[in-house]
Amino acid sequence: MKKNLKMVIILTFLLLLYSSVCAVSYAQSISSDIAESVFRLHVIANSDSKEDQNLKYIVRDNLIEYMNSICNNCSSKQEAISIVEKNKDIFEQIAINTIKEQGYSYPVKINIGNFEFPTKNYGDISLPAGFYDALRVEIGEAKGQNWWCVMFPPLCFVDVTSGIVPDESKDLMKDNLSEEEFALVSKNSSSDIQFKFKLLEIFNNLGLITAKK
Repeated sequence: MKKNLKMVIILTFLLLLYSSVCAVSYAQSISSDIAESVFRLHVIANSDSKEDQNLKYIVRDNLIEYMNSICNNCSSKQEAISIVEKNKDIFEQIAINTIKEQGYSYPVKINIGNFEFPTKNYGDISLPAGFYDALRVEIGEAKGQNWWCVMFPPLCFVDVTSGIVPDESKDLMKDNLSEEEFALVSKNSSSDIQFKFKLLEIFNNLGLITAKK
């Protein structure tokens, strides 16, 4: 009897271990696939003062306006990144000029890399926490609150009052994601999909989803 109980305990432990490994593997794969389909913008203010936060939004608006003008016809994340890389100096100059126009002299640091993001909602689309390729703009000491959006597909202009993402942006996401992956980022998903979304968040918080090498 004790031998059978011991065997049951061992088998249960192995089953839980296997399930955990599969869950982590699934979360890592899905998170990576979603991240591979979007290119984000990350603007960090000099400080949390009202003035610096307002400046952050003005810089953001000018950068997004320029991004939209040069990437309006992009059909893939790779194409958007390539265009931004070629025009990186212009992005930096736009930020510097904007800061000067507002009466400040903060330096600007711009990088294109793979950075950690929290879960963020864009209208009726939610992107899980994880590591994403992004254009990071650091203003001054970059000790203020962050601002995030998605440059591709273009979600930066989502009307937060209606909470609806334009169909064109959704179509781009659908073209670059599998059916299940798109369901994961859609707020009107089933409870089963919502549970999987929570798994992504939990595993990211535990440090099980890592940055791209």
